[in-house]
Amino acid sequence: MVFLAILIIIASVALGFFVLIQESKGGGLASNFASSNQIMGVRKTTNVVEGITWGLAAAILVLCLWTAFKCKKEYMANHPELQQTEQTQEAE
Repeated sequence: MVFLAILIIIASVALGFFVLIQESKGGGLASNFASSNQIMGVRKTTNVVEGITWGLAAAILVLCLWTAFKCKKEYMANHPELQQTEQTQEAE
């Protein structure tokens, strides 16, 4: 469980970094990185940064859902008295 939390934190920090270097309407930091790296070109750098941003966002979503299901499963295993049981009504 701690491992998943650490992965979520790392992915969140990386997402923040890639959002900050993404090119905005005012230029952004991606234009500075693109000018120093002429092999990829400006447009490809922007596409790569945007793809990484979407990938990290999807990874955080999946990791959070996975953690929630694992936490619920572990909690229910440790608290069996909370397990829901079906109650039937006796016929009169």
